[in-house]
Amino acid sequence: MNNYELALVLSAKLEDEERGAALERVKEYVTRFGGEIADIDDWGKKKLAYEIRKMDEGFYYFIHFQAEATAPAQIEAQLRIMEPVLRYLIVRQDA
Repeated sequence: MNNYELALVLSAKLEDEERGAALERVKEYVTRFGGEIADIDDWGKKKLAYEIRKMDEGFYYFIHFQAEATAPAQIEAQLRIMEPVLRYLIVRQDA
């Protein structure tokens, strides 16, 4: 199992309930593909470096998890089609 970090930016237009539901869906994708979530770092609403879909703010989350090498590609495939996700990046971390 490898250690990964998922950097996730959700739309600032989401209400608290919608944002919570989107985060739960992302966590469910990680566990569905064999990952174990270690922790979630919530950075809150931050200004984006540049506009994305006419938005200049987003909610930042950093999710640390362990998974097999095939899991990140499967998780990214699901994140790609999620409407509230503005940007995402999964990076493998050294042990």
